[in-house]
Amino acid sequence: MAASPHSILLRNPNRPFLKTSSPPIFPTTTHLNSLKLPTKPISIRCAAPTQTQDQLPLTQTQSQDRVFNFAAGPATLPENVLLKAQSELYNWRGSGMSVMEMSHRGKEFLSIIQKAESDLRTLLNIPSEYAILFLQGGATTQFAAIPLNLVKPNDPVDYLVTGSWGDKAFKESKKFSKAKVIWSGKSDNYTRIPSFEGLEQRPDAKYLHICANETIHGVEFKNYPTPKNGILIADMSSNFCSKPVDVSKFGIIYAGAQKNVGPSGVTIVIVRKDLIGNAQEITPIMLDYKIHADNNSLYNTPPCYCIYMCGLVFEDLLAQGGLEEVEKKNKKKAELLYSAIDLSNGFYRCPVEKSVRSLMNVPFTLEKPELEADFVKEAAKEKMIQLKGHRSVGGMRASIYNAMPLAGVEKLVAFMKDFQARHA
Repeated sequence: MAASPHSILLRNPNRPFLKTSSPPIFPTTTHLNSLKLPTKPISIRCAAPTQTQDQLPLTQTQSQDRVFNFAAGPATLPENVLLKAQSELYNWRGSGMSVMEMSHRGKEFLSIIQKAESDLRTLLNIPSEYAILFLQGGATTQFAAIPLNLVKPNDPVDYLVTGSWGDKAFKESKKFSKAKVIWSGKSDNYTRIPSFEGLEQRPDAKYLHICANETIHGVEFKNYPTPKNGILIADMSSNFCSKPVDVSKFGIIYAGAQKNVGPSGVTIVIVRKDLIGNAQEITPIMLDYKIHADNNSLYNTPPCYCIYMCGLVFEDLLAQGGLEEVEKKNKKKAELLYSAIDLSNGFYRCPVEKSVRSLMNVPFTLEKPELEADFVKEAAKEKMIQLKGHRSVGGMRASIYNAMPLAGVEKLVAFMKDFQARHA
């Protein structure tokens, strides 16, 4: 029997279900005692969800009480995933406990992390020659972990810098290697990606590092450069699982989960197994890939609930038809928003070169900068939030990750047109 989320079902063997009025979210003993309940023993039970535990709905809905969240990260999550997590929060699949209470070495959580890894392998078609690590510390921690695990202090490594995150990765790598920027888009305010043929890669560089999608500046690689000798490494934090990727082209792919595949707190590293086991002696144990690979990401207590949430998102992406179908949806949303910008007669402007515009993060400015505060404020009144650009660049930014429904982009575009009509 289904119940309102704001009611409690009380059952007595000799009486039908009694439905109480809505109690406080955390009801007190006094409140419960005020209810005129039967004196015979009763039991309180949660109404069973109508959806089966192992099945997510194929479509996303947007409840009237939820906003369209255009934040760059932590970001919006699929509503059906949140609802499933809600239904399993108190008692995960009959285990008698929440995922947040489980031992990370117990059979229940082992089944969760193993399925999450299996589903991610299926989504990205990850070869068996690659290990998948569920780590902590954000992608920023990997800026140090990568050189520490792969090279010696005097080894050359190349960085192609197309935005703020690529620049941060380079600066961190300099502490542990002979890192060099072979190209930077800083002089153009990070609005383009260079021709790969003209890159002056060092022939002895151990790896070439890129940021596949720059969250702040909205620049995305549509294809990837080929290193002269070493391997290709990519920070894919903000476009991870947004489209198919040939993993075999990379030595390492890493991503913070909090943009496209889960809440903040877990970082996913996909690393070719032959690259593991060569860490510098100074490498902290928690940054050593071999430690985590040998222990199946369970060397210490992992971010269990975050991994569980990622697993639910992976299930949802598979249910949608995989990353080919997800990419189609993302392209449709991006095209709608970029068209609204480009057809605004200059009222809105996107500074990024069209061939490398991000499908995930859409930065734009207003012809009249003094209107930007009003734009953000009025959008928020219409339940569209987090549209203010990053503090380092200003303007506006709409992050339209996998979980942003088409309806959210359509509403934003309609608002943009109305705002222009009133202020042009």
